[in-house]
This record gives sequence, structure tokens and C-alpha cells, in this order.
Amino acid sequence: MRYKAIIQYDGSQFLGYQIQATGRTVQDELQKALTKMHKGTPVKIHASGRTDTGVHAKGQVVHWDSELTIPLEGYQRGLETLTADDIAIVAVEQVADDFHARYDVAAKEYRYFVKTAAQRDPFTRHYALHYPFSLDESRMNEAARLLEGEHDFTSFCSARTERDSKVRTLYAITINRNVDGWEFSFKGSGFLYNMVRILVGALLSVGQQKLTPQELQAALEKKDRTALNCRTAPPQGLYLWEVSYKEKN
Repeated sequence: MRYKAIIQYDGSQFLGYQIQATGRTVQDELQKALTKMHKGTPVKIHASGRTDTGVHAKGQVVHWDSELTIPLEGYQRGLETLTADDIAIVAVEQVADDFHARYDVAAKEYRYFVKTAAQRDPFTRHYALHYPFSLDESRMNEAARLLEGEHDFTSFCSARTERDSKVRTLYAITINRNVDGWEFSFKGSGFLYNMVRILVGALLSVGQQKLTPQELQAALEKKDRTALNCRTAPPQGLYLWEVSYKEKN
């Protein structure tokens, strides 16, 4: 039987989602918990995608296979009990045997939070970027419209990205001003290594009038990371917010 879970985690104390040679990861914590529930039999989980060191998740999705008939509420309660307080199990359900948390993804949404107060807030330093500068909302929205749609995002991903194709579709970029800063939302077919953080860095540069929307578009068309003169936003403001899946007949 195959099971799917929606999980949340505070990425501050993790070296990302995926198991590493050393260091604490979300995948390792979950697999250890499932292995205990299966009396020592190793259980491997598959996720909708990786998150990097310091990146959080509100709606990460994972799946695993099991021959045990553990009630769904038992899985949820057991995983909550056997994992640390910086992981939460939102829901567990049984799914079709051909469901895959990664390969069946239809869209993902990431959100990035920026605080613009002059005074640094030590209590949110792991959860939002402190950026005490005024930003031009209309310029950022103009740049966002140029980035939406299907493009080769080579200029907006790390040079260490391993994927052959850098073509992705951004369905929508939403920029909202809130009480203490900004919230950026990116919904797309998929995202490359560091892509959202580079997009945020670029939009912040546009908002601060260090780049024009037209320069952003020119960099996009060059398909070269060195063509884009902006910093990659740090990880702490980034959240994997929601994952949606294709409907199967």
C-alpha cells in the first residue's frame, strides 16, 4: 500500500530536506521514524522535491510504501511522536499505487517573506529576510509580468543546477505589501536549484532601482547566470507553500 503525507517543517536546524553524508535532514528524521514504526524494517520516502539548508515548508508532500495495515491516524500520531518539534504531520492518506510525490506534481507554490523595518528583529531572523529599504512596487510588478510564462531560466538558477533542460513555466508571481514588509508568491510547473531565491533577489534589485525591468528581461533572454547582476536572496525567508497534483483518470 502507498501512503501520502503533507508535512511542515522549520528548516532552521536542518541541512535541507535530502539525506546528507553528515548533518540533520528532514528525510532522515522521517525515515528513522517510519523505520521504528515498522519494527526496524527500513522505509524510504519520496518527496515532491528538495529544500535547501534553512528553507522551510508549509506544504511539503511525501509518499512511502508499506505492507503494514496501520490506521491513518496511527501513522499521523506515530510520526508526530517520533519526530522532533520542528516537524509537523498535517495529514496522512492512502493513495493509488502509481501515485508519485515528485513525478505527479502539477504545480508548486513558494512564498518568500521580507521585513523592511529599520530595526532588525532577532525573533524572526530565521523566518524572513531583513531588508530595510524602500521598494518600488510598480517596478517589481512590471518585472514580474516579464518573468511569467514559459522561459529558459538558465539566468535564474545556480550554475550548479544539474538538470539538462532549464525550461520552466511560471504561472503567476504575486507581490503583496503587508504590515511589516513584503510577501512574494511564485507558482509554477517546477523550479530549478536556487531559482526562487534568485528571482527574489532580482525583484528586490528592481524594486530598489538597481536594475530595470528591461535589464531583467535581457538577462532572461541571454540564458546566462552571469548576465544577471543581483545577489541570491538568503534561504531563511523561503517556504515551500503548497504542492498540487495532476488528476488521474
